[in-house]
Amino acid sequence: DQDFFEGLGYQHYIAPGSPEAPPVDDPTLRALMIDRIYDTYINEDDLRACDETTKRIFDDCRDRWGPGAYSSREFIDAMGAHLAKHHPKNESIVKTAHQRRIPIFCPAFSDCSAGFGIVLHQVEKAEQGLAPVAFDSGKDFRELTDIKMACKDTGLLMMGGGVPKNFAQDIVVAAELLAERRTGKGGAELRAENEIGMHKYAIQFTVADARDGALSGSTLREACSWGKVDVVHEQMVYGEYSALFPLLASDAYHRASWKNRKAFKFNDLFEPAGAATQKA
Repeated sequence: DQDFFEGLGYQHYIAPGSPEAPPVDDPTLRALMIDRIYDTYINEDDLRACDETTKRIFDDCRDRWGPGAYSSREFIDAMGAHLAKHHPKNESIVKTAHQRRIPIFCPAFSDCSAGFGIVLHQVEKAEQGLAPVAFDSGKDFRELTDIKMACKDTGLLMMGGGVPKNFAQDIVVAAELLAERRTGKGGAELRAENEIGMHKYAIQFTVADARDGALSGSTLREACSWGKVDVVHEQMVYGEYSALFPLLASDAYHRASWKNRKAFKFNDLFEPAGAATQKA
């Protein structure tokens, strides 16, 4: 949601001092409606306006699509369409993804401005005696699994861990379950035949430690035992990804291999271009 926040024209500000010795304490910031993100400030009033914008987008989605449960991909595409229409000059990953037909999934979609927006939307519709829209996390999982099944080879580039990491890894197992259902073969037989390949490539940037047992620090080699990630081309990178990822991105950009590749438009697997603004 911080990308969408910037896409609406709001700003992040570098906080003075250091988080360890801040010149302004957090209770004072709260009284001033200033939210702190470690060493960065944002205006809470701007964030409330962002929340209200997501609510209006959900209202509009209901009017055009009808009440019901939709995937985060569908809603985020609608958010990108909103930015493209109303804030075309502002830079935004969400907006660019919409324009390039690139799906964005958010398995914890309620944990951001969209969560506040959906609460406002659903309460208002309940007061009006109308059925609302809702998030369908199961559809998220199914749609991302559909992408896995449509591709011969897949890979993961993970910055951090937690829910998104496992969500992206689990689609291999989900694809296997669907293949078992379709073919009647057992999991071991399918794996022996390589019916559904594991993620062929995987890179994770993390500062988490495997020894605490949490998912963020679990190694990609461990994921191989679950049938999720191949260990031929996998790499754990221990470091802070906002410092390290730009180095990787710069290297990939200047190698220029991307120039000879056809851009994938995976949103077209689910609906034609423009559907985010045309469903009815």
